[in-house]
Amino acid sequence: MGMLSLAIWTPIAFGIVLLALGRDEQAQSVRWLSLVGAVVSFLVTLPLYAGFVLDTAEMQFVEKASWIERFNVNYHLGVDGISLWLVILTAFINVVVIIAGWEVITRKVNQYMAAFLILSGLMIGVFSALDGLLFYVFFEATLIPMYLIIGIWGGPNKIYAAFKFFLYTLLGSLLTLIALIFLYIQSGGSFDIATWHELPLSATAQNFLFFAFFAAFAVKVPMWPVHTWLPDVHVEAPTGGSAVLAAIMLKLGAYGFLRFSMPIAPDAAQEWGTFMIILSLVAVIYVGLVAMVQQDMKKLVAYSSVAHMGFVTLGFFIFNPLGVSGGLVQMIAHGFVSAGMFLSIGVLYDRVHSREISSYGGVVNTMPKFAAFALLFAMANCGLPGTAGFVGEWMVILGAVKFDFVVGLLAASALIFGAAYTLWMFKRVYLGPVTNDDVKELTDINAREFTVMALLAIAVLYMGLYPKPFTDVMEVSVANLLEHVAVSKLP
Repeated sequence: MGMLSLAIWTPIAFGIVLLALGRDEQAQSVRWLSLVGAVVSFLVTLPLYAGFVLDTAEMQFVEKASWIERFNVNYHLGVDGISLWLVILTAFINVVVIIAGWEVITRKVNQYMAAFLILSGLMIGVFSALDGLLFYVFFEATLIPMYLIIGIWGGPNKIYAAFKFFLYTLLGSLLTLIALIFLYIQSGGSFDIATWHELPLSATAQNFLFFAFFAAFAVKVPMWPVHTWLPDVHVEAPTGGSAVLAAIMLKLGAYGFLRFSMPIAPDAAQEWGTFMIILSLVAVIYVGLVAMVQQDMKKLVAYSSVAHMGFVTLGFFIFNPLGVSGGLVQMIAHGFVSAGMFLSIGVLYDRVHSREISSYGGVVNTMPKFAAFALLFAMANCGLPGTAGFVGEWMVILGAVKFDFVVGLLAASALIFGAAYTLWMFKRVYLGPVTNDDVKELTDINAREFTVMALLAIAVLYMGLYPKPFTDVMEVSVANLLEHVAVSKLP
């Protein structure tokens, strides 16, 4: 078993053990076992970075074994500079979420922890799969644990939110399945993604494939106007579910654009690039304005995620190294920052049982340590220099200015909206005098909550102050991708 198989199957194995052995009367043992599983699963991803060769665009840590011989389907794994950090980010966020749910989840603890461990393994599988059918199996399988997380441990409208999440994302994916079968036939019976990258496809075929992939990946990102499922799901999901959804699951769609849409249908990607840029700018500007009027903290941060992911797709479709690398950096940074934002809301919700901004005021007076962490995450969400939130957005804006000054100007103006809604929320929740008895009785974060906040704060500051390890890994792979996209695949 290679390094990638270990990264995928270690958390899944721990999850299965928890399902088999855990009972609510053994909750404490279940929590410790799930934490061990999450930490071990994170540690097995670190050799991937340590052993990664920077000066090649080739897939690394490749594993290949026959899976379904009759249809030439292989268990084929590998990572390059585009996917490496997404694998490590997934495993890291899983550790944070397991610790965050330690005391909060009191019923069906083993099932809750197992769902997150299994989900983590499946998402790493999506980022590692080099076989089209294997990718699709992992991509669809991620829906099951997240559906259960929302439907069992969610809020009052959890069943509605779980169904909406499942149906939106499944419907889009069905078109992608048709596209994968089409590519299988065109390639003479191969599901190898690298083989698909070299296929000479007609303009009609490329347009069909681009929009078939768009149906799945745009919903997952989610791009405007197919973003409407996200706020409802975030509001009803438990805190850990929201953190994983924002930090990792949205990235599955953005990753799909880089692995499928752009290299397989490069001519269509360039032809429809302006369309994608317009959708991205609408997400960045319009959805940012929508976030400003939200009264529910989770909804505000959910709309904020749509706006931040708009920067990612904008970076990808301006087709220059700064933009694509900036989009990738933004994906990783948003993973850290959005997890911090949602977990901060979770800390308040666990105490007051309200997500309404009006229920708070003056939290800094009773929870000073927590307010300091919340301020850091809020500043990172605004894109403050020195935090992870700045690096990717800055690279995308620079790339956009090189592409077209007006596009760059519109993208940069959106940072003002981001600062406005984030700081306005922070002011009303944390600053000023204590406005009600609930806030007066709050106690500051305990050691477990401090650990969660500190882990994310270190990641946000490290990436903001020293982004070189992140950009170095992706540089060669991004250049290779853009070189590939620039060459027409028309027969």
